[in-house]
Amino acid sequence: MISSSEMAKIAYDALDEKLGKDIQIIKIDEISVIADYLIIANGNNSSQILALLDNVELKMQQNGVVQKRVEGNRNSTWILMDYGDIIVHIFSPEDRLFYDLERIWRDGTSVERSSLED
Repeated sequence: MISSSEMAKIAYDALDEKLGKDIQIIKIDEISVIADYLIIANGNNSSQILALLDNVELKMQQNGVVQKRVEGNRNSTWILMDYGDIIVHIFSPEDRLFYDLERIWRDGTSVERSSLED
């Protein structure tokens, strides 16, 4: 069984590989039961958002991580990918500013990718 921190690293790296912008990891396990981590990123345009979505799905599948659900479609400006212990949010720049999940989840702990346990 893969750990939530390992899933967070896989998702972060998949977003980074496709040049996701301002990738943030927020540890929320101490303040919420919905997940251990939120990973938030944005793409510059719909093509990049789609590439980010596809790469996260691919990398998670390659590591045996089963997706519970996806909200949003291939034309959306906000896509939520639920992997149980982690939730990945991919936004357009405008929607990311509007929804401001970093503010909503400010009681969580911002985590650097390099500090995630192996």
